[in-house]
Amino acid sequence: MTTDTSMLEMPRYSGIPTFMRVPQATDPRELDIAIVGVPFDGGVTARPGARFGPREIRNMSSMTRAIHHVTRFNPFKACRVGDMGDVPFTDVFHLENAHADIRRFFEPIFAAGKKTLVAGGDHSITFPIFQALVPRVPLGMVHIDAHTDTWDHFVGSKFSHGSPFRRAVEAGLLDPRRTVQIGIRGAQNSDEGWRYSLESGMRVIFIEEFDAMGVAEVVREAWRIVGDGPAYLSVDVDGLDPVYAPGTGTPEVGGISSREALALLRGLDGMNLCGADVVEVAPPYDPSGNTALLAATLMYECLCLLARSYAGVPR
Repeated sequence: MTTDTSMLEMPRYSGIPTFMRVPQATDPRELDIAIVGVPFDGGVTARPGARFGPREIRNMSSMTRAIHHVTRFNPFKACRVGDMGDVPFTDVFHLENAHADIRRFFEPIFAAGKKTLVAGGDHSITFPIFQALVPRVPLGMVHIDAHTDTWDHFVGSKFSHGSPFRRAVEAGLLDPRRTVQIGIRGAQNSDEGWRYSLESGMRVIFIEEFDAMGVAEVVREAWRIVGDGPAYLSVDVDGLDPVYAPGTGTPEVGGISSREALALLRGLDGMNLCGADVVEVAPPYDPSGNTALLAATLMYECLCLLARSYAGVPR
């Protein structure tokens, strides 16, 4: 079965603004890939605003068209794709309770064997998504970011957006030896995040090495690390330079360009991805809407990866 794309034929400014104008859905069994918004930024350590990310990404995703210009692949013909709305929260003022809401929302989607594409929200949301996945074996991961997000705690909390992947390793959900972190940069007051990533076995590609290697070699390294096992793709927009993504809570200059990010994602074609997220879009810091447009474009690229993996399209 394919996706109902009738909304793509309508003027972009009309209709209910779902992700990429796909149909709204409530039952994951009717889908192959569920797109979900997580409007939550209770885990930020600096500037809030990512709670508004899913709404603006939906709005800018009305610019999305169906057929990829490089591969000529149409993810909407290959899979049933639907927008399952936003995670509803019952307790946004208590971080761990909010994470429990996220976990409960995703559990039936993964239990039904579906792939997910997620718009955040701050990066703390990825840990409860991993918890909902309950992978049979720890996942590998391609992680694009300025920060490793492997701190232990921040001002009394072990679940901020600076800690999701440390918690995931500790919970046996993420295999650090099959994890590559790309674009890491920026001064820190402590080296504990960098240290934990490296000492646990993660492959950390700082931005200087990224520049020296080039995108094609970074892609080969990502494949070498992650391999053919089940994996997750997590893209923090602050991994890109704030020239391209100013609308984020913790910007770091000297980052990846939008072209490099697109090439990097396209190089992951064929990877065994069970899900992906694009996080940390904070629209209040970018009145132009360009960061949300970039995030929508990255989500389309992620959708193509997930759909091609689902459909078994060869690399």
